[in-house]
Amino acid sequence: MAAELFEWIAAAPPAVALRRSALLYIVVNAAHILSIALLIGAILPLDLRLMGWFPSVPLAVIGPFLSAAAATGLALAIVTGTLLFSVRPAEYAENPALLAKLSIIALGIANAALVHAGRGWHKTLADEIAPTRIRIAAAISAAAWIASLLAGRWIGFL
Repeated sequence: MAAELFEWIAAAPPAVALRRSALLYIVVNAAHILSIALLIGAILPLDLRLMGWFPSVPLAVIGPFLSAAAATGLALAIVTGTLLFSVRPAEYAENPALLAKLSIIALGIANAALVHAGRGWHKTLADEIAPTRIRIAAAISAAAWIASLLAGRWIGFL
């Protein structure tokens, strides 16, 4: 069943276009890198602020902006990553680095969802002081997104 799914993905028009055009592949790859840069570039400063660094920076101002920027970067990275995966889905599906990356991304998304689902996020923005559970979530977030970046780089070496 997985083999047929991978064949279907590889035969889809976007995958075929990416395999046929080196320029298109380079553009999508660059877009993936820029998306990751937006994600990491937004989430790390936010996580550091939540962990207590840069206390003079108003959390109520940067929190919503950086959170939205990180979410945008994540969404774009998922779209571009899916396109890159479609070029060789069967091979990538067996790559332990990709599997690790996807697991770590799932952890990062779940962590962010838990933070934003509770009242703690809005209270933290209003109070400008993150409680311990938000600080721990910020540390988990920073570690998860850095680890996903490292796992992503590892993909090409396996």
